[in-house]
Amino acid sequence: MIYVMADLHGEYDKFLAMLRKIKFSDEDVLYIIGDIVDRGPQPVRILQDISMRFNVYPILGNHEVMAFHTLKKLVEEITEENYDTQIDEETMQGLLEWQMNGGNSTIAEFKELTQDERMDLLEYMEEFTTYEIVEVRDKIFLLVHAGLGNFSEEKTMEDYTLSELAFSRCDYERQYFKDPSIYLVTGHTPTLAINGKPEIYKKNNNICIDCGAVFPEGRLACLCLDTMEEFYV
Repeated sequence: MIYVMADLHGEYDKFLAMLRKIKFSDEDVLYIIGDIVDRGPQPVRILQDISMRFNVYPILGNHEVMAFHTLKKLVEEITEENYDTQIDEETMQGLLEWQMNGGNSTIAEFKELTQDERMDLLEYMEEFTTYEIVEVRDKIFLLVHAGLGNFSEEKTMEDYTLSELAFSRCDYERQYFKDPSIYLVTGHTPTLAINGKPEIYKKNNNICIDCGAVFPEGRLACLCLDTMEEFYV
């Protein structure tokens, strides 16, 4: 079976509970469409876990973008030769913005790693894709974290910038593709902010699966693309 989750935000216990609930096995495939890190208590632990699973495919979310760019800069050794350029104003601004968006939990766990573990984690994050296209029977699922910013039917997926895919929110009132077999699957916008419900939201061939796992009133959602069955923890 092929499964999709989104916006885990450090909720490692919920992630493991979901894997047990769907009876995830080596024969299955899981896509996680961004925002694994930040806010919740164990974002780094999730990254380490999924890095060891050959059948889990992570996609960049805006929180991974913020985390990667800042951590990559901070993890480099500061020397006499680079001290005046290593931590520049842009890096500090990026760090502050990331912290304001929940980055402290990721920073706290990252600090506990050895230097080798830190480098391994950054190398792993560098392999995250910006989108995936999954074909299941008569359906085509386009998986991105946030949406299709500055959408045009003339654009190929390679034409979209990282910002357009990882930061620009989906317009759920719009059907992006004329072909009714194509579905856009996103996270990024909690369904609690769309209709007030912690359940997968479907409209106009758009499927939002961010059900606010990190929020008290939210849940972690998982969608099986083979059966369209929904699972919640």
